[in-house]
Amino acid sequence: MDEDDRPRPSGDAASRLATEDLAPYSLAELDARIALLKAEIDRVETHRAKAASHRSAADALFGKAG
Repeated sequence: MDEDDRPRPSGDAASRLATEDLAPYSLAELDARIALLKAEIDRVETHRAKAASHRSAADALFGKAG
């Protein structure tokens, strides 16, 4: 089984964030949270693009397994 095919463990940070009660947060805290999450999305997208580039390079060099 490829690493990409393994299920992610439940309870990861994103899953916990998605279920957090936002009611106690002020508008400023919510704005800060949004900025932090947008920065994290950018970081993940950058990492994903690098991973895809490495994968494409490996597939080109070794041939795509299938």
